[in-house]
Parts: sequence; structure tokens; C-alpha cells
Amino acid sequence: MTVFGMVSAVAGLIKIRYLVDKAMIDNMVFRAHYRLTSAILFVCCIIVTANNLIGYPIQCIHDRVNHPHVINTFCWITYTFTLPHEQGKIVGTEVAHPGLGNENQEKTYHSYYQWVPFVLFFQGVMFYVPHWIWKNWEEGKVRQITEGLRGSFVGNREEREARQNRLVQYLIETMHLHNTYAFGYFFCEILNFVNVIVNIIMTDKFLGGAFLSYGTDVISFSNMDQENRTDPMVSIFPRVTKCTFNKFGPSGSIQKHDALCVLALNILNEKIYIFLWFWFIIVAILSGLAICYSAAVVLLPNTRETILRRRFRFGAHNAVDTIIRKTQVGDFLLLHFLGQNMNLMVFGEILEELVRRLNFGSNSNLPSAPSTLEMSPIYPEIEQYGDSGSEGTTTTIW
Repeated sequence: MTVFGMVSAVAGLIKIRYLVDKAMIDNMVFRAHYRLTSAILFVCCIIVTANNLIGYPIQCIHDRVNHPHVINTFCWITYTFTLPHEQGKIVGTEVAHPGLGNENQEKTYHSYYQWVPFVLFFQGVMFYVPHWIWKNWEEGKVRQITEGLRGSFVGNREEREARQNRLVQYLIETMHLHNTYAFGYFFCEILNFVNVIVNIIMTDKFLGGAFLSYGTDVISFSNMDQENRTDPMVSIFPRVTKCTFNKFGPSGSIQKHDALCVLALNILNEKIYIFLWFWFIIVAILSGLAICYSAAVVLLPNTRETILRRRFRFGAHNAVDTIIRKTQVGDFLLLHFLGQNMNLMVFGEILEELVRRLNFGSNSNLPSAPSTLEMSPIYPEIEQYGDSGSEGTTTTIW
């Protein structure tokens, strides 16, 4: 019940943080990093620290020690070891347990289990960092300019049209000033991909170079003959190990005590890391595809045209061509985020009005749009962009 309570607390935090009506400023792959992956790693951290699932994480046995809890504590805070050359032998006849036997050979030392909760927590933070950087870079721009237009309820027609006109005016006045904004987003997308690759390499180093092939080894193991196979999970996460404890005897001589230690915690560790192996690979592939998609958006105007036509189901060829021709990558990214936060009807009306003003903005017969000063109470960023726009800012085309 304790574990269930802690996991429920994490789920409650996620629900409060993410399921409220907030503006979407990224895509599904981006959210898979800081929502799903971070939550998974934090939950795993909670599970491996919950002793009520498995009892004590380590228990050692020795016939000549009067205080076994001393051996348990010593072996936990130092290390235990196995013998790799004893893996694969028949248990009960050749060896007592996999990896145990005559100690006059190479030893593999295990002390990672002390650090598993800390590493999992640190990895969860690492997957959240790119989102934190992008959130601070973005500064709530999409949330502010879509206030009252997000979701299914957008008020009555007059109020909606007034907000739409203000939003279009903002887009016109800040045209070509969003390339730095787009650079921040694409940089954080690349950072997501780099982060998952770094986590794979870091986990491999943490587990002694066994993580990169861990998943394929487990799959191969499941397809082998049961009588002639060695479980790779037992090799990497041994359940029974040895520990050497030295103490002084009655005459002051040093006495050496060998103990067998049961690492019950590795039952959880082996399952957690086989899941993380598959999950990290899936997230890495999706992140790579997301970068390719973003590169196509930046480099290929036809991709931007296709997105407007098929995803947002917008308008005639001439209208789409006007938007693609007169906007830059930063402008398009902002429009893309607007489309994610509005229903198709409202977004289509905004694009139609934007095209009309792009084509006939200098026509004095058209009704005048709300001024920057009229918009500033709702969109406080307007003054900044309006001032810079009025000075004839030189734009940089990506």
C-alpha cells in the first residue's frame, strides 16, 4: 500500500500539472520525453526504494557470525562479487548458484545496486531539462496570444471575432520576428535526441558495458533450449553473490569470513532495465524522425504547404501559397502552434484573415485592424515586437 500511495502521488502531480487547459507548445514526441519518460523513471525510482515489495534488499548468510545484520550492512555499502567463468554451469551439481564457485579466478564486482535509485532519479531530471529550457525560451507566448481562443468553447461570435482580429494584427506586426523563437524549439528537439543517446551510453557504463546488448541477449535467451541456456539477466543482475568480511579474532589475528548474499532487489532491477532498454530505443527512433520532420519543415516549403493543406485543412491554393511565400520558418512554427491549440474552424478563419491582410494590407478601403495599444492589455508582448517592427528590423531568412 505504501508503494501504491507514492505512485498515486506522482500520478496526481502529473494530472494536476499536465491535464489542465494549457497551451500546447510542442509535439507528441517532445511530450514523450518530459511527460512519459520522466514519469516512468521517477516511478521506477520509487519502486526500487520500496522495501515492502521484496523485504530487505540484501541478506547474507554465514555460519560463524553472531550478528548477521552487520554482514548485511557491510556487503551493501561496499560490494559483492560473482565469478563470470562459473556462469552457465549446472546449478546443484557443478555450482551452488550461477556465478559462484572456486574463488581462484577472475571476479566481477557489483556495487551498482547502491546507486540505482539515484541514477534513475537523475535520468528523470535529464529528460525534463529540454522541456524546461524550451518553456523558459518560449515565455508563454502561445498561451498569451491564444487566450480565449483555445479549446472548443471560444465565446460568442462578436467576442471571438474581436480576439481573432487582435491575433491577426499581432501576426502582421511581428512578421519575420520569430526565427529566434523557432531556433529555440528546434535546438531543444535536437537536445531531446542527444539526451536519450547520452542516457543509453550512460546506462551502459553504469552497468559495466552490458546494457547495449541487454535487450537482444534477453530475446535470444527466450528462444533458446531451456536446458542449454544462460539467463543474461542473472549474469548482469545476479540474485546470489559472495561477500568477504574480515575481522579480528580473539588473539588479534585477522579472520576472513565468506558470506553468500541474496540480492532480492535485482529481481526488480532486471525487469526495470529490460523495459528501459526497449523504451529508450523507441524514444530515440521517434526523436530522430522528429528531427527529420523538423528539417523538412525548415528546408522544404512544400512540406509547410502540405501541413497547412492536410493537417489544418486550409483553403485554396492561392491562399496557402501566399502564406508560404510571405512567411518565414519562425512565422510558420508559430502558426503551427496556433493550429494545435484551436479548433479547425477558428484557425481557418484566422488564416483567411491573415491572407487577406497579407494580400491587401496597404488597401485603405479595408477596415482598420485594432492597434497595438489596443492589444497590449491582452498580449503584453505586442509592445516589444511592435516597437522593433516599426523600426524596420532586418530579417534573417532560414
